[in-house]
Amino acid sequence: MKDMKPPSNRPPAGGGKPGGLNTEIQSRIGHQLRAMYDDVVRQGVPERFAEMIRQLDSQEAAARVTSGAPMDAKDDGRD
Repeated sequence: MKDMKPPSNRPPAGGGKPGGLNTEIQSRIGHQLRAMYDDVVRQGVPERFAEMIRQLDSQEAAARVTSGAPMDAKDDGRD
């Protein structure tokens, strides 16, 4: 049977913890994620989704009036 060596505790050549990403790679990933997110934010909400939200909000307001709940209730389930 061959003698097995225990794993080395040396950090990888790129620095950082074993199995982790070095700061340069983390920075590049962060920049790419921000660029992608910014592009999505610039696209805005499609009009059909905005119209659905308006309809749901008006239905919710009508339900509050019917149930007697205050109009300024903040528990709408959205954050």
